[in-house]
Amino acid sequence: MPHIAIISSSIRTGRMSHRVALYFKNYLETNNLASVEILDLNEYQFPLFEERLRYQEHPSPAMIGFAGKVKAADGIIIVTPEYNGGYPASLKNAIDLLYNEWYRKPVAISTASDGIFGGSQVITSLQFSLWKIRAWTVPAMFPVIKVQETFDENGHPTDKQETDKRASVFINELLWCITAKNKMLE
Repeated sequence: MPHIAIISSSIRTGRMSHRVALYFKNYLETNNLASVEILDLNEYQFPLFEERLRYQEHPSPAMIGFAGKVKAADGIIIVTPEYNGGYPASLKNAIDLLYNEWYRKPVAISTASDGIFGGSQVITSLQFSLWKIRAWTVPAMFPVIKVQETFDENGHPTDKQETDKRASVFINELLWCITAKNKMLE
């Protein structure tokens, strides 16, 4: 069974995108599709990095642990809000901390906003950053419109049937990429 790490990238007070991370954790576990771990950047509270992890003289145990969890995961789901057309600094900071850990790592992107575009403006800039460090971004996306109305604070969707249908396509694409990568490594 693959292991998927879900990066919940918002550290903002009253964040809504974390609801989507909770949903994916529940969806994957309930359907017995993968073992799952949420890497909540709000819990890490990383400082702004001055250098990549591999060049730091005294990295914190949290940085080393985060790097190990990204490296050990078979695939990653990034759940990010859209802030003014971009993704949060907390996510950029966490992405730039690592390099080799992202190499050919299947990464699926879910965006969320309180508006009608579902964070779609974030996708291109986030994909570009991930491509530059040679992560393998999964073609399927999972934008969430009006996240505050779509999921409750525990990650339960208001329209479970439709949300699960969309999630199935998104997750199956990630699982396919994980399987394809594993076959390449055999």
